[in-house]
Amino acid sequence: MLIVGLMSGTSVDGIDAALCEITGAPPHLEARIVHAITFPYPPGFQARVLAASQPESGRVDELCQLNFALGELFARATLRLIAESNQTPAGIDLIGSHGQTFWHSVEADGSVSATLQLTEAAVLAERTGITTISSFRPRDIAAGGQGAPLTAYIDWLLLRHPTKWRAVQNIGGIGNVTFLPPLSDRTSQPKAFDTGPGNALIDSIMVQLTDGAEAYDRDAQLARRGRVDEEWLHHLLAHPYYALQPPKTTGRELFSQAMAAELIEEGQRRGNDPSSIVATITTLTAQTIADAYSRFAPAPVDEVILGGGGRHNPALADMLSGLLQPARVLTHEDIGMDSDNKEALVFAVLAHETWFNRPSTLPALTGADHPVVLGQITPGANYGDLIRRTWIP
Repeated sequence: MLIVGLMSGTSVDGIDAALCEITGAPPHLEARIVHAITFPYPPGFQARVLAASQPESGRVDELCQLNFALGELFARATLRLIAESNQTPAGIDLIGSHGQTFWHSVEADGSVSATLQLTEAAVLAERTGITTISSFRPRDIAAGGQGAPLTAYIDWLLLRHPTKWRAVQNIGGIGNVTFLPPLSDRTSQPKAFDTGPGNALIDSIMVQLTDGAEAYDRDAQLARRGRVDEEWLHHLLAHPYYALQPPKTTGRELFSQAMAAELIEEGQRRGNDPSSIVATITTLTAQTIADAYSRFAPAPVDEVILGGGGRHNPALADMLSGLLQPARVLTHEDIGMDSDNKEALVFAVLAHETWFNRPSTLPALTGADHPVVLGQITPGANYGDLIRRTWIP
């Protein structure tokens, strides 16, 4: 099947869109990216989404408008991707859309009670004519799970090593890890959870320190110049999230713009200049990832595969290479996968599995009571033909 996967992450820096070819079924499913693009949001749109994602500034009328606006933008990204791939919408089977997360409601005990991803699937199906599968997280939460990280199931299907334990470490706005037993191990279970902040705090601090002139610490220029405040870092590592037992998830609800503002204030009070604040928070991200491995890895890890935007931060990558020894730190590209478009691939695969009524979670990964079929199906113009071609003998 040819499936478009769509994803907008915690950083809200645009839409990742990937046309994927998917064949077979687990455990012999195969997936490859045919073509991928990043579709930027229009000026000011990121700020709208981030403001609407905070209780103190979010409004129901703005959420309503953003749901449809995101549908239009996701549809435009899809049509551009299809055109650049020398395809037509009639040649595409499905769209798998994660949408944009606005809120992920984590209770004090670590359980997840609700989640909200917006991007109106009806707009996507109407504008493209392609049957759209969306809203993947809620079913897992309804079954007692965290609803995330959804990438972990694809890691389980596609990235296990024949003989070595692997950790697949994503560093997006939030960091998450999947610990994968080797294919030769038929008894061990995988484990997945959010390690804590990825780029979220670093990026928010950069925006606030530069009055919006810089959205992130390009090439770790500021972190490289700064001094790590070890006493402050020790204090920050005592945050209760890090000690919480998996399965666990988090987001900008916790590691928020407000937290970034408080960190800037606290850092300045401790006598740190901007570069030292960024250096300390960058080290916090690296240290919380390493501590998560020390606390919760089910076995010694032989290889770590870095993905997400954080892998482009040289200070962060260098720290992780040192902290995670003797594990060998690789990128997705080292094992033949496009890291920048992996999450779009994930939602294409999840859509594929949903269409064929197959679960795409494991209780060991999300904490759900049982495996579930994810997502909601919005018929497109191709719906009847798709059923006849894929379901009727």
